[in-house]
Amino acid sequence: MSNPGANPSERLVDHALSLRWSDVDQAAQAAARTFLHDSLCVGVAGRNAPFADAVLSAARAWGEGGFCSVLGRPDVRLPAPQAAFVNAFQIHSQEFDCVHEPAVVHPLATIVSALFAEVERSGPYSGEAVLTALVAGVDVSTSLGVAASKPLRFFRPATAGIFGCVAALVSLIKPDRQVALDAFGYALSFASGSMQAHVEGKATLPVQMGQAARNAVSALDLARAGLPGPSQSIDGKFGYLPLFEGAFDLDAALADLGRRFRIAEVSWKPYPTGRAAQGCIVATEMLMRDHGLTPATLERLTYSAPPIIHYLVGRPAIEGMSVAYARLCAAWLSAVTLTRGRPVGLNDFSEASLTDPAVLDLARRIEVVVNDNPDPAAFAPAEAEACFTDGREVRLTLQSQFGAPDWPLSREQHLAKAAACLAFGGLPDIHAPLAALIDQFDLLDDAAKAFRLAAGRDDA
Repeated sequence: MSNPGANPSERLVDHALSLRWSDVDQAAQAAARTFLHDSLCVGVAGRNAPFADAVLSAARAWGEGGFCSVLGRPDVRLPAPQAAFVNAFQIHSQEFDCVHEPAVVHPLATIVSALFAEVERSGPYSGEAVLTALVAGVDVSTSLGVAASKPLRFFRPATAGIFGCVAALVSLIKPDRQVALDAFGYALSFASGSMQAHVEGKATLPVQMGQAARNAVSALDLARAGLPGPSQSIDGKFGYLPLFEGAFDLDAALADLGRRFRIAEVSWKPYPTGRAAQGCIVATEMLMRDHGLTPATLERLTYSAPPIIHYLVGRPAIEGMSVAYARLCAAWLSAVTLTRGRPVGLNDFSEASLTDPAVLDLARRIEVVVNDNPDPAAFAPAEAEACFTDGREVRLTLQSQFGAPDWPLSREQHLAKAAACLAFGGLPDIHAPLAALIDQFDLLDDAAKAFRLAAGRDDA
């Protein structure tokens, strides 16, 4: 249990070391299984993402011959740090992994990848132990995110993400408390992630996620080897929050440790795009379904949303844009949805789609503007206003985003997403057995069985 008199690093470490599966409420337990499944399936799809093979090639150059698997790649084995790197890249590579909206953190991509590597390297570990570690890790990375009181300055899924990974590993292997604190110190030393890649639409974003997972494994290895790390890694003069966030208030989040499990606050991504673009996609779909909107009848569509929406996905559609840029362009994504007559999917990011002049022209009639919401992390409410060529004007309001805890995917929708991801990654036949295994994951004696299955290995 967290000690209120300790510094924030100690309190986060103590939470990770003390948490037990029996402490976690049923809603959070169910969310942990669900988003583990979601992350594994999204990571299999990432096996065929742009640059995925190049990332694997780079990781192999750092060393092969390990015991750890890579999602969707049955014949690949890597040392733990490299495997964590590739898996985290694949999970985040198509912007399809789950997100904690208030924290602006994608917690599972890094945490699952680090756990995946450690389980195969030093296991066996039970499914219950892995899920407990996942819950603890999400508590830590998202607590750092919700503590920030100013807009993003760095790429928080990686910078806060490395602390979540280290917390998850600490929960799993239960090292001495001082070793865990030293590992947090090295997480600070290794933390990095720039938003410039987001501005430019480069695949550097998932690379930064991969590096966070890889560095988390290395941070704990260094601490276990006896190297002391900074003790005030979170709130010291040059600790994580002062350095990366500037303005923050961590007290409320620390007080919630052990009482409020952040995994239950995580949102699905129904579509393979930046989360901030998904409300505009949903609004477009609703206008199509309920008001007959088509490319031919659209004069102009304006999506008025909180500042972070415009900041993250309000960019214009441009000729020659990369896939990474397009995934973060709400106007282009909504134009694809309107053109296809359905929400954008994994197969819609081809060269032909990116260069289609009709889609680009339609995207120029769609705009994201900023409303007066003062919350720097709010994703909703938002309003869509469609002006039709016949003079009609239609407005609709979204109070939340599809996939959020108050508007969740159904079990059927969750499984449909999983099946689509596995098919895209070339492993459609593991859909039913993987879903069945995740449903009983906390009962497994060896959690690596599920990881090997998601890798496509014959020995799963």
